[in-house]
Order: sequence, then C-alpha cells, then structure tokens
Amino acid sequence: MVLGFGDSYGFAGGFALLVVLFILLIIVGAACFC
Repeated sequence: MVLGFGDSYGFAGGFALLVVLFILLIIVGAACFC
C-alpha cells in the first residue's frame, strides 16, 4: 500500500516537474519574442 502510494507520488512529482519545466520554457520563449 505504502509502496504503491510512493510510486504514484513519484510519478505525479515527475509529471509536475515536467509541467514546471514546460511553463518555464514558454516564459523564456515569450521573453525572447518580446
């Protein structure tokens, strides 16, 4: 149970990190266009 929760949390954490990096990329791209 705990192990499964840890795996799902790790996956969610990785996905959140990917989203943050994607948003950062958009912000940098917008700054370059400006």
